[in-house]
Amino acid sequence: MKTLSLLLLLTLSLNGFAKTILFLGDSLTEGYRLPKEAAYPALIEKELKATHKDLKVINGGVSGATSASGLKRLDWYLKAKPDIMVLALGANDGLRGLKVSETEKNLSATVEKAQARGIKVILAGMKMPTNYGEPYRTDFEEIFSRVAKKYKLKTIPFLLEGVGGKAELNLPDGIHPNSKGHRIMSETVLKVLEAEL
Repeated sequence: MKTLSLLLLLTLSLNGFAKTILFLGDSLTEGYRLPKEAAYPALIEKELKATHKDLKVINGGVSGATSASGLKRLDWYLKAKPDIMVLALGANDGLRGLKVSETEKNLSATVEKAQARGIKVILAGMKMPTNYGEPYRTDFEEIFSRVAKKYKLKTIPFLLEGVGGKAELNLPDGIHPNSKGHRIMSETVLKVLEAEL
C-alpha cells in the first residue's frame, strides 16, 4: 500500500498538476484581426498541451487596454484562479504618451494583487517606436525592469522581439503582428514560461 502511494505521488509529480495560465494584455495578446487560434496564447496552449494535458489558457487580451483597465479587469479573471499570469500591458499607455509614473503604478498594483493570491507573475516588457523621442522611450522601457526588480519577477524583456518593425511579420498598420509574427511571439514567451511549469 505504501509503495502504491509513493508511486501515485511520483506519477503526479511527473505529470504535474492542472495549471491555469492567464495572459493579461491588450490587442497584441488578443490577436488583433486574427482568428483566436492564431494568437500567441493559443499557440502556446497548443504547444504545451502535449506535455501538460490538463493545462488551461485564458486569453485576457482586449484591444485598446491600458495598464489601468487591465488592473480593473483582473478581478474578473481571478475567479478562474490562475496559477500563472503573463502580464503584457503598457503598450497603449506608451502610444498615448501617458505618464510613465501612472503606468508603473498600475503595473505594480496588478502584480501585487496577483501575488497576494499566490499567482506567479511573468512580466512582458515593451518598447516604443523611435518617433516618440529618446527621453520618453528610455523612461518607458525602464518601467518594466524596475517593476520586475521590485517584485522579483521573471521577465520577457521585449514581447515583440524579432517582430517589431518588420513589415513581413505585421499587419499593414505596422503595429499589430500577423500570424507569422504571433508564432515568433509564442516562441519568445515559451522560453520563459516553460521554466515556470
